[in-house]
Amino acid sequence: MTLPLATLALSATVRLIPTAYYKPPVLTPLVNNAEDLAVLEALEGLTSQRLIAEKSGLADLDPRELLFRAWGQTHVNAAFAYTRSEGNRFNGAARGAWYSGFDDLTAIAEVAYHRTRELERISHFHDHAIYQALLAGMMGDFHDLRSAPPDTPCLSPDIGVAYPAGQELARAMRGQGSRGFVYPSARRTGGTCLVAFEPHSVQNVRPGARWKMIWNGTRDYTVTTE
Repeated sequence: MTLPLATLALSATVRLIPTAYYKPPVLTPLVNNAEDLAVLEALEGLTSQRLIAEKSGLADLDPRELLFRAWGQTHVNAAFAYTRSEGNRFNGAARGAWYSGFDDLTAIAEVAYHRTRELERISHFHDHAIYQALLAGMMGDFHDLRSAPPDTPCLSPDIGVAYPAGQELARAMRGQGSRGFVYPSARRTGGTCLVAFEPHSVQNVRPGARWKMIWNGTRDYTVTTE
């Protein structure tokens, strides 16, 4: 597939993360001083994929690629270190990627779809979740899938079709030096998403809005600000 390039200069793409991962260090209340905290953090680091990746790498992720000494670095590094066994639309299990929407509503639709899938697996649609938006700048040339035919497999709303096709395409394009893709959202009509293949593409990370999603017995959900 030959893909056109789009030159982007975006100041605030939107990625949502659960607020459970957006809190002060959970170990802090357990210790009395910095020395004790360092010991507990070392123990925690034995099982933290992000910390392991930052020190020695993981599978397809070299620690030299990761970000350091910048606000939001842990969130960026975690996006590449933690993966699903099935991968996502444009990454496999060996390496993550940074997914974001061009706006909050698109990011909400994408995240809510995946949480609804999780609820469907346990047949329990009574739930609520609070997500923190992370805003990030994106600049440079990204391969553009927005003009691709609607039946392009990697853009399918069916993940059984989209994930294998998207992961294969991403591997091929990363091998050619691609920075990532701009593509139409499968979860929100008219929405636009972006996937960055490299941590250093994610610039100026800072907090945005906070959103609460509520499921009251069905697949449908409501969203409010926190």
